[in-house]
Amino acid sequence: MSALMNILMLAGDTAKAGGAIGAGIAALGAGVGIGQIGKGAVEAIARQPEAMGDIRANMILTAAFVEGVALFAVIAGILAIFV
Repeated sequence: MSALMNILMLAGDTAKAGGAIGAGIAALGAGVGIGQIGKGAVEAIARQPEAMGDIRANMILTAAFVEGVALFAVIAGILAIFV
């Protein structure tokens, strides 16, 4: 019975580590994604300055979607740590 308890405790620790790593990767991925969105928007505005308003609106909307998905992923990772 003791061996089974040790295996279950090890599995719980592994899940907590996986949750922490997953939350970190989600945060890094969101940072890279938003950086790419900003880079693309700046390049597009440099090519077509008259479309700046439309490009900016689409950039903000897309960045908000990326932030929402990243927040969901980070919360799921944190829940894996504490639950």
